[in-house]
Amino acid sequence: MDHLKKYGINLVTAAIGTSGKEATIGGYIAAAGVFLSGLLGGWDQALGILLALMVVDYATGVLGAAKNKNLNSDIMYWGGIRKIVVLVVVGLGAMIDNWIQPGAPIFRTAAIYFYTGREGLSVIENLGTIGVPLPRAIHDFLTQLNGKGKDTDADSGSSKK
Repeated sequence: MDHLKKYGINLVTAAIGTSGKEATIGGYIAAAGVFLSGLLGGWDQALGILLALMVVDYATGVLGAAKNKNLNSDIMYWGGIRKIVVLVVVGLGAMIDNWIQPGAPIFRTAAIYFYTGREGLSVIENLGTIGVPLPRAIHDFLTQLNGKGKDTDADSGSSKK
């Protein structure tokens, strides 16, 4: 019986910590998570994938900049701000959905899918920058995307030579 009592005490201590401070901090973090999830229209797999890609994009971008020896805190800061703005757009999409047609997340889903595609492309570009081998088709596609807008003169519409 003492064995079960010690196990119970260890379990409770692990859950709330040795003081109430850990439980309080955990409660605040949980409340913030619930609040943000509500603002973003709820937690689903699409939002989870978007957030995962945002984190991976940021990390691979930093690694690519470190490899090329051009780390810049200003660029990193504004990259983070852009990620926050993406989440604001998703939240606004959720609000518009609740206003126009509650229960039908059309604008939220469109925003998440759009930004998931952009983040995915950015991750692939960053992987190429880091030196991770990419399939030839992806490499050619990214090269083609990179060349768009560089071959024509916007003012005259003629090709640059």
